[in-house]
Amino acid sequence: MKLIRKAMKRYVVLMVSCSLASSLVARTTPQEYVAKWKDAAIEQMRSHRIPASITLAQAILESGSGNSLLAKEANNHFGIKCHNTWDGPTFHKDDDRKNECFRVYDRVEASYEDHSQILKKSRYDELYTYDITDYKSWAKGLMKAGYATSRTYAVKLIDIIERYELNQYDKVQEKELYVTRKVEQDPLSPVVTVGQKGTKRQAMMHRNKIKYIVAERGDTYYRISKEFGIALWQLYKYNDFGDRKDYLRPGDIIYLEPKKRNAKDTGHIDTEERMSLREIAQKEGVRLKRLMRMNRVNSPNHMFEKGQRVSLK
Repeated sequence: MKLIRKAMKRYVVLMVSCSLASSLVARTTPQEYVAKWKDAAIEQMRSHRIPASITLAQAILESGSGNSLLAKEANNHFGIKCHNTWDGPTFHKDDDRKNECFRVYDRVEASYEDHSQILKKSRYDELYTYDITDYKSWAKGLMKAGYATSRTYAVKLIDIIERYELNQYDKVQEKELYVTRKVEQDPLSPVVTVGQKGTKRQAMMHRNKIKYIVAERGDTYYRISKEFGIALWQLYKYNDFGDRKDYLRPGDIIYLEPKKRNAKDTGHIDTEERMSLREIAQKEGVRLKRLMRMNRVNSPNHMFEKGQRVSLK
């Protein structure tokens, strides 16, 4: 009987040891995680101007290099909680509080995209004033904006970035070539000529006699200010950009000098679609505050319905 018990104990110990060894082998290292997901981080950088190094460092820290239960069971690599806006599937586990609600994604890439969307909220606006290669300012800015409660969050991110040399991926976008393209269905319809970093795009002339360029994918006010040697605050002012979020959409008109007080060729327009006064000011090359006074509206985001007349002088 004693021999049987001893044999059983040995068997249990052996099985536990094998199970532990198996789990250790299955764990992904930070280097393996980077190799697998760096392209996803770079794609987010191209689309949203968030340094790839920051995205990867946050993912490594929040998901334990993809080994956490939340990462494996919910494809959630950033510890993103449900909050009031989430209506998708959920995963519950203890965190800051007991049985907290976390978002579940059908694939890991969706987790990366959701992380980028969260960083586009107004509380993170200051981040986009930093250079895309300035990962230290981004890390400190994230902590300052309250992304995490840990007082050492920025230090941890910087340590991960430097230990695994993640900042090398932030330079990918700087090396990319821009290509010549025609702006589709634009009344100005110019051809934009652009080149490598260090060269200037060809500035075009708006019908209101103001120099401008058209934003390309991945452009920011910061990049344009550096490219054309214009102070960032001036570029913001020229474009009536009050909320200071350094994020642009492809096709946005960006003025390189002050807009005019009035439109030169017409005294008014009848809107062809529903537009805000801010959008009209940018399209017509007229100062936003001037348009607000002329049209007797109090908000730059006042909406004009299709066919509604807007005074331009």
